[in-house]
Amino acid sequence: MLSLGIDIGGTFTDLVVLDPRDGRAVIWKESTTPDDPARGAMAGTLAVLRKAGVAPGAIGRVVHATTLFTNALIERNGARTGLLTTAGFEDSLEIGRERKYELYDIFIEMPRPLVPRPWRRGVAERLAADGSVERALDLDAALREVAALVAEGVESLAVCLLHAYANPAHERAIAEAVAKRFPALPVSLGSEVAPEIREYPRASTTVANAYVRPLAERYLERLETALREAGIPGGLFLMLSNGGLTHVAEAKRVPVQLLESGPAAGALAGAWFGRNAGLERVLAFDMGGTTAKLALVDGHEPLVAWGFEAARERRFLRGSGLPIQIATVELIEIGAGGGSIARRSELGTLHVGPESSGAEPGPACYARGGEEATVTDADLALGYLDADFFLGGAMRIDRAAADAALGQLAGALGVAEDRAAFGVHDVVNENMAGAARVAIAERGRIPSEYALLATGGAAPVHAWHVARKLGIARVVCPPGAGAGSTIGMLMAPARVDRTASFNHAVATAALADAERIFADLVSEADAVLRATGADLAARSVTRLADMRYIGQGSEITLAMPAALTRDAVQAAFEAAYRALFARTPPGAAAQFVALRLSVTAPMPGTGDRLVLPRHATAQALKGHRAVHFPDGGGTLRTPVYDRYALAPGAAVPGPAVFEEDESTFIIGPGATARVLEDGSILAEAH
Repeated sequence: MLSLGIDIGGTFTDLVVLDPRDGRAVIWKESTTPDDPARGAMAGTLAVLRKAGVAPGAIGRVVHATTLFTNALIERNGARTGLLTTAGFEDSLEIGRERKYELYDIFIEMPRPLVPRPWRRGVAERLAADGSVERALDLDAALREVAALVAEGVESLAVCLLHAYANPAHERAIAEAVAKRFPALPVSLGSEVAPEIREYPRASTTVANAYVRPLAERYLERLETALREAGIPGGLFLMLSNGGLTHVAEAKRVPVQLLESGPAAGALAGAWFGRNAGLERVLAFDMGGTTAKLALVDGHEPLVAWGFEAARERRFLRGSGLPIQIATVELIEIGAGGGSIARRSELGTLHVGPESSGAEPGPACYARGGEEATVTDADLALGYLDADFFLGGAMRIDRAAADAALGQLAGALGVAEDRAAFGVHDVVNENMAGAARVAIAERGRIPSEYALLATGGAAPVHAWHVARKLGIARVVCPPGAGAGSTIGMLMAPARVDRTASFNHAVATAALADAERIFADLVSEADAVLRATGADLAARSVTRLADMRYIGQGSEITLAMPAALTRDAVQAAFEAAYRALFARTPPGAAAQFVALRLSVTAPMPGTGDRLVLPRHATAQALKGHRAVHFPDGGGTLRTPVYDRYALAPGAAVPGPAVFEEDESTFIIGPGATARVLEDGSILAEAH
């Protein structure tokens, strides 16, 4: 049976049909339909099946990623959500951490809570930090509050009681009572969604889950129905933010785990292609039409964090968003994509993004009503793109419209049009390089240790120049780069991450209790994995812990030794701490804060290779065109190659342009590109 991948982005929806037996794949890009993303997804599904010559009944599974739920948080168009919390803590969402992300900004706008104050209700109950009951739950009073919320139009309920991570009894009692009285009301429990200390991020995560849950249930049910009506019998699986897959029922229950699903898939693609290319360290660079993301991949695995911020008021400022406590691939976000709009700032300088033209109206060159210059317009004017071969010729773009938009921008800036065009391209590249420098430095690494691997429709166009700014000598453009995230999804394992509170000093902790907790978490994870059809016999279990020195306010996450002994745990913690901070405080005692578990298992239908149609009879050299390379002195007559007509082992000197249906790869002067066995192009600076 074949696999179908569907990744809905802000501008394009990418689709891939993969035969896991031999790795043969067919790719299609469809314009995203913002009013109803499922509509564009189904149109693309039918188109890619036609292109592949495959009947719908041959699809054994569908793997899906979407930005729909993230957008719901950003745009505040989720469900009318109510919150039940311990009496006296109704304002914790508003108080937050009591920190300003811009200390001296007197007009600062803090993240607006997803639940307005009238729908945040206190419940008479109280648990101590160890889970013991200080005040019994008044269940009748709690139900009266829920009834009032339902009467006011609340569509989804979050329940987040103080210290419920240590004892979920009160939350579960409320959930059971609500299910009996209001069976249509979805309920999200903090003890299930984010069972960790720190009430504000736990409540924020639980509320976010409740906020998008009705939307997720409706959307996924609609998509399942559409796939079934199209004659596709395979099950639907969802990409998670942690870089793994889950089944649709789990996705409906905890949709907050899907917030970074698309970008996580891009990081997985970087890891997978990097492994095929024999690269130990990869900077996965995924740039589409709306945003760009970077992810560090060490040892063929992307780095995973246990929390991030969603819906930031200021895109790049920590503290300006909603804290979300879920496992997620560590991503560096840059507000730049092919559709990012270029404007003159109030200071008279060139400013690019984060506003995007999206799929509608799109860049000026799309001729769909967009009038402002974008990154794609600049790339077209600079010769990096071919107006007659955009998306392999499936979509014609308008060079004259791009020139007109860039002319207006150049006039506003008081510079020549060609300088404005390269300015747009260069500003975007510098923004991405700057973000990468900081992220790499924070981990004690240097950029030259990495290879830059480009996926997404726009990344191969920009990767060479970004790499030069970072001092990176090797750039990889994998086959099917324009749909890299979708390919990454199809290669992803099933994955489950679980957390349990365990707040004890190492010296006095009952380690047998920790072993029991890990065993319980494994059982929970196995139940979810079993429902995906994953191969449990081949599963991989990683045991982790959040630890800190007693008295510290923050902790680090580290892998636990196979045998939990005090000496082994202490040694593991000190080694991890020293790796981050170069020293350990003498005589300080360590403590556990939480236990974490990551379980992965191979999915049926996952391939171990990718084979795209080669143009063996075509001429590799398609022709020449004028392309702008500032390091080469300006506009150069540059050879243009059909990348799928180049055989493995072929070497091409720069400057050069490599075209495929989904993207275009650019290398500058002083580079040599070599085609690897898997079809990837590896470009190296001399």
